Amino acid sequence: MTIDAARDTPGRQGDPAGIAAAIGARFERLPLCRWQVMVRLVVGAVTFFEAFDQLLIAYALPDLRAEWHLGTAQVTALMTVGSVGMLVGALVSGRLADRIGRVKVIAGCIALSGLCNLALILCTSPEPFMALRFVQGMAIGGEVPIAATFIAEITRAHQRGRFVLLYELVFPAGLTAGALLAAWLVPVLGWRWVFGLAAVPGLLCLVLARCVPESPRWLADHGRHEEALATMASIERKVEKITGTPLPAPAPAPASPVRPAAAGRGGGLRELLSGRYGRRTLVVGALWFTGYFANYGITSWLPTIYKDHFELSLSTALFYSTVTSCAGLAGCLVVALTVDRVGRRNTVIWCTAAAALCLLLLGFTGGDSAAGVLVWTSLAAVFLFGSNICLYLYTPELFPTRIRALGSSVGGAMNRLGVILGPIVVGAIYAGGALGGVFVTLAAVSVAGSLIAAAWAEETSGRTLEDMAP
Repeated sequence: MTIDAARDTPGRQGDPAGIAAAIGARFERLPLCRWQVMVRLVVGAVTFFEAFDQLLIAYALPDLRAEWHLGTAQVTALMTVGSVGMLVGALVSGRLADRIGRVKVIAGCIALSGLCNLALILCTSPEPFMALRFVQGMAIGGEVPIAATFIAEITRAHQRGRFVLLYELVFPAGLTAGALLAAWLVPVLGWRWVFGLAAVPGLLCLVLARCVPESPRWLADHGRHEEALATMASIERKVEKITGTPLPAPAPAPASPVRPAAAGRGGGLRELLSGRYGRRTLVVGALWFTGYFANYGITSWLPTIYKDHFELSLSTALFYSTVTSCAGLAGCLVVALTVDRVGRRNTVIWCTAAAALCLLLLGFTGGDSAAGVLVWTSLAAVFLFGSNICLYLYTPELFPTRIRALGSSVGGAMNRLGVILGPIVVGAIYAGGALGGVFVTLAAVSVAGSLIAAAWAEETSGRTLEDMAP
């Protein structure tokens, strides 16, 4: 009875904005239960293995360098070509997900990534390997921001930060799992086994298509009103069955806002880059860039720095790098549990400032020993990983449904630009022998991110998606 009443909304008879607002109100009354957790686990498994795929190259590089007799320029190319693909994939996937749906794009990306892993094990030279890593990078870069968008759209405002970020923990967990597995398998079996095992999760595309419904918010925004209402009603029935109690009546939907002239169907990049959303795009783009420039400037080169600069064994170098990844995962967990109380803006400001301090101290005092690098990069990773995971929550909250995936993908593209340029800049400084200069440079980039957040970032904690971005 509650569901039927909720479906009988004024917006259903010709007010698309009213339908979208009503669906948002219906999400707000859903209690957290096994249904949301199931969806989070399925989509999270996809994101977990995409993260797993992303970091494998850093741990395979020492082996590849020896097998194919690669120089520094070729190593840098192998390290960054996947990130270039991620940049392209992030830009394309946002527009695609806003047009054809979130779930279709996520499923297609995991299938493509799995196929690329199968092909990678057949490579005998760097050229086809780089081509495949570019295509796989497109899949990874396309999946991650769209998955974050989808999870945000099925979550209510109350404790959205904790729910979304506990989902987002699967990404650093995937990075950590990739590090652990690669550190174990690469020295024993070689890099091909790692990529072969990473191909199996491509089958998750079938599970995703079968078990995860399309976002009702997206369906309503695209004029598929009956389908949106039917999907929402199906979700409500599942929640009622799981909880065993009727759902409360949804709160009255707020009055439908009038869209600015720049908006409307087909606004796309024009709306994203103008007015209130234009400023938000610039701010979150800068935060994505600075955060991941510093993050990957560190993590991508750590195995090579330990092995070549400090002359550690391959297994020790990989172990030290894994410790840093584990520290970053711990930082993500702390942020997930505190972000609703601390706020998105404050989390980014203080985490990036703390990371900058750790990197600066490393640049001046700890760069002369492997132990010093291990300690200070691990501390920096706690704060950098924590700040960066917060952006996966923060970015979708800043944009309306009609351009939410596109806004998230632009943030993802700036992320990838940082991932590309960070290792390149670190490689250039490291090639000159200035290891301390590497960490001072990364500290300066982190300071820039903290100052940008302090000056221009808006707080979104506790606000509904429709209230924050009409």
